Amino acid sequence: MTLTIGNGAGFLGDQIDAPRRLVEAARLDYLTLEYLAELTLSILARQREKNPSAGYAEDFLEVLASLLPAWKLQPQLHVVTNAGGMNPTRCAVAAANILVQHGLSELPIGVVSGDDLLARLPKLQADGCPLINLDTGQPLAELNRSIVSANAYLGAQPIAAALDAGARLVITGRVADASLTVGPALHEFNWPCDDWQRLAGASVAGHLIECGAQVSGGYSNRWQALDLANVGFPIAELAENGTCVITKPHGSGGVVDRRSVIEQLTYEIGDPAHYLTPDVDVDFTSVDVEQVAANRVAVHGATGRAATDSYKVSLAYRDGYMASGQLLIYGKDCLAKAAECGQMIFERLRLAGVEFERTNVEYLSAGQGVPGLHRPPLDLREVLLRVTVHDSRREAVERFGKEIAPLITGGPAGLAGYASGRPSVRPVFAYWPTLIPKAAVEAKFEVRAARDMAKLDV
Repeated sequence: MTLTIGNGAGFLGDQIDAPRRLVEAARLDYLTLEYLAELTLSILARQREKNPSAGYAEDFLEVLASLLPAWKLQPQLHVVTNAGGMNPTRCAVAAANILVQHGLSELPIGVVSGDDLLARLPKLQADGCPLINLDTGQPLAELNRSIVSANAYLGAQPIAAALDAGARLVITGRVADASLTVGPALHEFNWPCDDWQRLAGASVAGHLIECGAQVSGGYSNRWQALDLANVGFPIAELAENGTCVITKPHGSGGVVDRRSVIEQLTYEIGDPAHYLTPDVDVDFTSVDVEQVAANRVAVHGATGRAATDSYKVSLAYRDGYMASGQLLIYGKDCLAKAAECGQMIFERLRLAGVEFERTNVEYLSAGQGVPGLHRPPLDLREVLLRVTVHDSRREAVERFGKEIAPLITGGPAGLAGYASGRPSVRPVFAYWPTLIPKAAVEAKFEVRAARDMAKLDV
């Protein structure tokens, strides 16, 4: 038995038509849609603060509507997604309403929750969970800031349980990216949850497709030789023994070859001998990658060990405010003018009694995209000045925003790009990576027909 799992989204903001094109071009058993990252969770937390009914990936609703014609024709197709973000039940209710409106009121929807720890943080700390910052070693109790979100990276088991209960659409909050693939494998193959070798293989498959088109030619330095306008999104053909073949729809752009697969295999993994997920500790150093045909790459040899007894937690806290303003500066002396403009902004603010906790001045197109790597070109004629400030005082950041436009008539000649108005002040959410014992987290799921899910009052 082979399970065909495609991934149609690698992040919130990915190609909105890619999932539809994928299910129309290939017969899939499962379509996964991966929307979450640490930054995304902070954005969704901010949305939920403003509106308790928000906080999920609203792009998913547009994607879901586009999938309905193919879904009606493909009874084998399941969709598994972490689009629920900070509010998976509300996302499920919104999705259910779309399904009901299009005659799919009986379709079972599964919701996975339990990852959101925000309300439980005081009790967790009181019970002796220090929530140590993995980068600094500092316990959370020493953080004198307002916390806006805290989400554990759940694993594959609650996804599998929802599928076992009949769900054709599973919506989760924060789960590990690869678990979107491992969950269907657990369900379909009925693997034991301690079958570390096969779980390792499925985790490798999930890792390879989780970033969407990156494994099929996206983000490649071979871009000139590839058709990326029509890039094909990836498919993992996962065998019951945990091996897989990575491919893409016939006729689509991009490429799936040994190089593209290895590039994605080593992307964001930390220690390659210990790729830690909630499901298994994977050793990538034993993996073999073999080109078996055009746009078909076999992946096998992954080995696994018992998963750790902790979940990773993505925690975000308020860290003041920031604003960023920019101007286009033209002329053979553009770099000197840009430096002078940056100094003028901060000198005028200093005279007004305003100084900042953090500042950054950049001269884009002068080699500062990768600082220190290249010198500015000798014939440089224009540069984009970008000035950014960060401070715990909102009023200070607002005052900064009033000093960009005055340069037009009170600074050097040759400035443009001021018509967009004053830069907006944005709250900053900082990241606090930590761990929590699995025993302290209760992963939950429920499955309801779309017509019943749509009636929930949340």
